[in-house]
Amino acid sequence: MLESTLLHELITLAAQRTPQAPALTHGAASLTYTNLSERVCQFAAGLMHLGLARGERVAIYLEKRFETVIASFGAPAAGGVFVPINPLLKPEQVAFILRDCNVRVLVTSPERLALMADTLAQCHDLRHLVVTDAAANATTLDDKGFGPVLLTHWRALLKHPAQTGHRIIDTDMAAILYTSGSTGKPKGVVLSHRNMVAGAKSVASYLENSPQDTLLAALPLSFDAGFSQLTTAFHSGASVVLLNYLMPRDVLKAMAREGVTGLTAVPPLYIQLAQLEWPAAINDKLRYFANTGGRMPRETLNLLRQRVPLAKPFLMYGLTEAFRSTYLPPEEVDRRPDSIGKAIPNAEILVLREDGSPCSPEEPGELVHRGALVGMGYWNDAEKTAERYKLLAADAPGRQAGLQLPEYAVFSGDNVRMDAEGFLYFIGRRDEMMKTSGYRVSPTEVEEILYATHLVGECIAFGVDHPTLGHAIHVIATPADGTGATCLKDLNSACRARMPAYMVPTGIELVAGPLPRNPNGKIDRKLLATDWLARHDS
Repeated sequence: MLESTLLHELITLAAQRTPQAPALTHGAASLTYTNLSERVCQFAAGLMHLGLARGERVAIYLEKRFETVIASFGAPAAGGVFVPINPLLKPEQVAFILRDCNVRVLVTSPERLALMADTLAQCHDLRHLVVTDAAANATTLDDKGFGPVLLTHWRALLKHPAQTGHRIIDTDMAAILYTSGSTGKPKGVVLSHRNMVAGAKSVASYLENSPQDTLLAALPLSFDAGFSQLTTAFHSGASVVLLNYLMPRDVLKAMAREGVTGLTAVPPLYIQLAQLEWPAAINDKLRYFANTGGRMPRETLNLLRQRVPLAKPFLMYGLTEAFRSTYLPPEEVDRRPDSIGKAIPNAEILVLREDGSPCSPEEPGELVHRGALVGMGYWNDAEKTAERYKLLAADAPGRQAGLQLPEYAVFSGDNVRMDAEGFLYFIGRRDEMMKTSGYRVSPTEVEEILYATHLVGECIAFGVDHPTLGHAIHVIATPADGTGATCLKDLNSACRARMPAYMVPTGIELVAGPLPRNPNGKIDRKLLATDWLARHDS
């Protein structure tokens, strides 16, 4: 059987195997693999007609819809690089990305184009706008202040004769995924065709995806775990349901309506879903639910398993710089629910000291990822690339003395420990660790205990400089039932009963929920901490 080596081949080979199988569903409409493959080829031909050069960037600023997926696979099929932009970003943030990676073609909607009117003139490398649902004739936008940018309607672009794209190989760039930018300007993580295809094959293997699966794309497609729903499904010949939801209940309705067999989400969404009643139809179909983007509170995991007792839980850990790193097999969840598991297939995870030597069992160290999923660095940012993508020591595990060429790995910046059986446990991000009264404390450790009290709905912990403690621990939380009825006195008492004295928060602030999210759906710890400091410094 032919194997995919390039990103778009995930679709073309699936179309050869099961041409009439459903590939994508959006609302009441569906595309078969044949339909999807044809449109990807048409989009690639359209880009070639526009004169897209090999390796040039094609940005996609759309909500989840068929055009988003077609453009994401069609751009690399032409030899270009796709840049998915989170639809929640504002025009100035979008313009930064367009300028940062010198985007040549922007695919967007008329509504989003109107929002960008005052910022596109700053994007000097932009030459083409491909707009959905607009007038069919191409026209220049000079009179509207966009500069030498040509406007092309989506349907017109797909009508050009088929032609062969630029020659590409699996180590060429396929995508640039931008981080959320919660700690400054967003960084563009460059991923190759090999990175993305190897990731799809690895994840699909342990999730045991098959043509019988229906996966729900609830996460943003600009988020590596969100886009992975497409790649793993297409590698397996499964179907994907595209969902743009407003309320968590919309996710449950879609799962019941579409017969979803696989759900991947982040902890904040799972926390909300666990508090709702689930339609019985979900448990009849759901084969697994997978967590990524942070540690899932144990209480939330327990609630989810009660909601869908037939579904297998997969606890995963990943980072955009290497797409996916570890997973905990469902059969291990009861024995070690706090573990992030072991390395995914075709990857090796090391726990290293600062000098690059391996840590002993249970000794905290930095999680380091080596293998085919290690990305190509940050776009046009040598300094940040050097911080994360580093050479392994010559005697690192897996390295032999006779090897002459160096090997780069991703140094995650996350503290973990590995037990004697090789299972990994997340401690915290190095830049978020709190040091109080001489003890190093992870925010997630504090949050886990707070969730276990059943007195909070959502919570976030962070450290604030203190003259004697080093860091004072502060918490922002929402009431458990969303009504504001949580008693602060009871919560403080529960903390003192469950935590060592040095870990008890100095202050707890109760606010109406939900807590703010970053564009990838994670609770925005940095924003909450910054706002708290601004309020208390004034």
